[in-house]
Amino acid sequence: MALPGDIAAITGAYHGDPFRVLGPHLVGRADQRRLEIRAFLPEAAEAWVVAAGEHPMRRVHPDGFFEATIDRPEVVPYRLRTANGAGHIREFDDPYRFPPWLTDFEIHLHAEGNWNQSYERLGAHLREVSDAGGVNFTVWAPNAERVSVVGDFNAWDGRRHPMRRRDGGLWELFIPGLGDGAAYKYEVKSRHKGHLERKADPYGFAAERAPKSASVVADLGRYRWGDQEWMERRAQTDWLKRPMSVYEAHLGSWRRPLASYRQIADELVPYLVEMGYTHVELMPVMEHPFEASWGYQVTGYFAPTSRWGSPLEFLELVDRLHQAGIGVILDWVPGHFPKDAHGLAWFDGTSLYEHEDPRLGEHREWGTLIFNYGRNEVRNFLLANALFWLRVYHADGLRVDAVASMLYLDYSRNEGEWIPNRYGGRENLEAIEFLKRFNELAHAEAGAITIAEESTAWPAVSRPTYLGGLGFTFKWNMGWMHDMLGYFSLEPIHRQFHQNDITFSMVYAFTENFVLPVSHDEVVYGKKALLAKMPGDYWQQFANARAFLGYMYGHPGKKLLFMSAEIGQWNEWNHDGSVEWDLLGFDNHRQLQRYVADWNRIYREQPALWEVDFDWRGFEWIDFHDAQHSTISFLRRAADPDEFLVFACNFTPVVRYGYRVGVPGAGWYREVLNSDAEVYGGSNVGNAGGVEADEHPCHGRSHSLSITLPPLAVVVFERRRGPAW
Repeated sequence: MALPGDIAAITGAYHGDPFRVLGPHLVGRADQRRLEIRAFLPEAAEAWVVAAGEHPMRRVHPDGFFEATIDRPEVVPYRLRTANGAGHIREFDDPYRFPPWLTDFEIHLHAEGNWNQSYERLGAHLREVSDAGGVNFTVWAPNAERVSVVGDFNAWDGRRHPMRRRDGGLWELFIPGLGDGAAYKYEVKSRHKGHLERKADPYGFAAERAPKSASVVADLGRYRWGDQEWMERRAQTDWLKRPMSVYEAHLGSWRRPLASYRQIADELVPYLVEMGYTHVELMPVMEHPFEASWGYQVTGYFAPTSRWGSPLEFLELVDRLHQAGIGVILDWVPGHFPKDAHGLAWFDGTSLYEHEDPRLGEHREWGTLIFNYGRNEVRNFLLANALFWLRVYHADGLRVDAVASMLYLDYSRNEGEWIPNRYGGRENLEAIEFLKRFNELAHAEAGAITIAEESTAWPAVSRPTYLGGLGFTFKWNMGWMHDMLGYFSLEPIHRQFHQNDITFSMVYAFTENFVLPVSHDEVVYGKKALLAKMPGDYWQQFANARAFLGYMYGHPGKKLLFMSAEIGQWNEWNHDGSVEWDLLGFDNHRQLQRYVADWNRIYREQPALWEVDFDWRGFEWIDFHDAQHSTISFLRRAADPDEFLVFACNFTPVVRYGYRVGVPGAGWYREVLNSDAEVYGGSNVGNAGGVEADEHPCHGRSHSLSITLPPLAVVVFERRRGPAW
């Protein structure tokens, strides 16, 4: 018979080792062994053990602790049968008759921080044990006195399903009879300060829709992928030498009303194909409670947000994008997490995932907490999460948000509000090592890429770790974005005094593998939409926008454009609204959209624009000195240096007739694109399809073009050898 103290601890929900009390136990002397089965069944008026017949159980505690003794010298399979006060009969498997799930080696790897597949065991997993199907729950809470699984299946009663404590602070329990779609939380009673909290599963694969916050059991293995061709092709692709034109999108406000991932796929996939993008970057789709955080305050790191459907529907969205030839980049947020009570904060009554000292553990600017990257299990959680999205969801890349906030201990802090590292410096050494390890693991996934949103001059962000870099594939070029938007916001007459803004990026263009971003951050909080940033009258604003985009596509680096910029939305982005698609009823907006689509087509067709993006061999100035006229000209070269494009840019509203541009040699130079073309809403000033090179030295070259340079425009030429056409 169980000891009174154990019975009191079970019924009082503070026993830390329920398997020592509940379930089957052999009792008595070795030669007189009997099987004793104990169960806590607070809903039962009567109970029986079903094992080769029925064996009534004795109520030994008024709150519902039952025992039965069976004259068997060994443990045998059994079920429990209960009757409540109304006579309702229920028969079920006893969770406390099943053996542990985790192996000692897995527990060791978790404590060591090297269990990269921990998502395959932690969290909630459908499985069959012996003759019973159900769900295995596993969670890490080392400072808990007791952890229970609660849900509708047990009336959210934390006394009913206390978990088995394993080494390393892991807790596990197999609950037979549960299936896909069951909502649950962990009720965590801490050893410290009487803390009792219901927490969502850190490894939960799905979540209830806000304002509810429970985790939901999800069987991701049921999905059958159709993107094998894409994944095989991706594995052979070097994205440094391929075109990447990325459409950044916020699923909740791309097009309303779209109520599901499936509806989003029905409209987003063909739109991206029509517009010619190579990739889509999704602002965080991981579960988050606060809409205005745009997804950057995550509570469910392993769960696609339930706002637009189930995990299987999100898998389908990724699959359909791949089958259409569109890569999928997910925003990933390992830099901080919110303080919501059901989330990671103060998980087991201690600062488990975060630092206890707010000088290390809190971003006061955002009201969020910072991960403790020096703790093995925390680092393991994040690394496994990154691999989860790459492997399970077939993500092609992860863009890491706010990398600068991770690298610097004094990020957005005043003197006295931060703690130096062990060498007295401001660098977060543990975060640096974490980022390096993340990139090493991510790049082991064939064809996967990583992108850093890093806003400082930290060196070698996109250089391999074995060369001392952080190991990212790409880095956002925030300096280019700042300089370019600043330059184009000027009235053209003032641009002659700011020529350096338009050219300075080439001083450092090849120090990193850059992505040129025109991101969501630049069209909110009073910064104005891209089109609204442009000076001048209505016509000039559109012309400036086309010139800006033309220079972006010509500049070395991969491209990223936030949704709505391609149609010239006037208003800032509103996460509660929608892209203003009705603007396409007006010619100028429709023409701008066609301009972006044509640029994407040309970009993909012209190796000179992407084969040598990150080396001086792919770029050559023709002239950047003509500040008086606010013009520049340059070459972009492919891996074959004889394959090149000539760019000439005029950032004033004055037409430049007979404008000389030096070129590499003789031939007919076809006008590939003219941003001033009438079809794009321009004034249709141009070069009648092309220009023959003159043997007229210019800009240090033996030949040159005498061109008409349209107002506020970018023109692009491709040399065609042989007669003009």
